[in-house]
Amino acid sequence: MKNVSDEELQLIVQRVVRQVAGDSPESGSTPTSEPQQQEPEIEEPEKDSVNRVVAIGADHGGVLMKEDIINFLKSKGYQVDDCGTYGTESVDYPDFAYAVAIKVRDSRAWRGIIIDGAGIGSCMAANKVKGIRAAMCYDHATAVNSREHNCANVLTLGAGLIGLSLARKIVETWLDTEFAGGRHSRRVNKIMKIEE
Repeated sequence: MKNVSDEELQLIVQRVVRQVAGDSPESGSTPTSEPQQQEPEIEEPEKDSVNRVVAIGADHGGVLMKEDIINFLKSKGYQVDDCGTYGTESVDYPDFAYAVAIKVRDSRAWRGIIIDGAGIGSCMAANKVKGIRAAMCYDHATAVNSREHNCANVLTLGAGLIGLSLARKIVETWLDTEFAGGRHSRRVNKIMKIEE
């Protein structure tokens, strides 16, 4: 029979205590005497008759989709703050991603939408702005998840990857999906702490 060291015995006891307490033994965390602090819930601006402004921007690759989405948003009762571009002449997507992100960060818009060729670059640029949680979505599931789990406040779309009909469905789903809170608040708070 193998002799068990004091250190091994202590680890076994800690594992048993975690199991009895209902904590996962696989978590790898050691119990502490400090109570776990409750993470504050993420507070989102309310969508009401006053605050239904959606900031939207696009580069030359997304300008046609942007015009379609603007009309769609207006038909749903949203106010639209169009941050450009307004033509198909080549422009740089970070400029428009930044313009939309700033409006959301400063609470001049409830949410933001940015469209470029793939949606990736605009997502990267927007996420450089403190307080922004931009998500590139390409179907119903990613639209729901980005809102329900990640509390995304900016949506990016790739006009070269999805059609207008799907883009409208993604936008509608994304705007209508509420943040679930709970355990997701803890995780979103950890994302936001990275900015500090």
